[in-house]
Amino acid sequence: MRRFLFVSALALLPTACAQLQFQAPTTQLVAVEVAGLGLEGGALRLLLDVHNPNAFALRTLRIAFGIDLDSTHFGDVALTEEVALPAGQTTQVRIPLNFSWTGVGIGARSLLGRGAVRYDLDGQLTLGTPLGEKVVPVRGGGEVTLEQLMR
Repeated sequence: MRRFLFVSALALLPTACAQLQFQAPTTQLVAVEVAGLGLEGGALRLLLDVHNPNAFALRTLRIAFGIDLDSTHFGDVALTEEVALPAGQTTQVRIPLNFSWTGVGIGARSLLGRGAVRYDLDGQLTLGTPLGEKVVPVRGGGEVTLEQLMR
């Protein structure tokens, strides 16, 4: 009987290992919300969709990236609170970004002139997995329109 159980366990090992094979999550900035404006600057909330393609849950340990507006550095964000990323699902993560008006000039000119501003993200996502800690890149870009900011 022990021999049967041992052989059965060995037969299931490749399937179990395949399910624990790590696939890097994908990220996409889906919106920017204005959280507040004041005399010194303001606060934005970046809404980042994180898709976990794995057959097991993950959790964020740290999300950190820089943001450029029209090729000029705008700011850096870091979120260290844990966010659960269920297996096979997309989770929206809200990341706060505070800014001063001195750094807004390039973006404001683009918004007023073209009605949109180009952004680029570059950083990393540190994850807790059943296989240990993993670090994956966060990269992306696109445009945010004045209409999207005013929602």
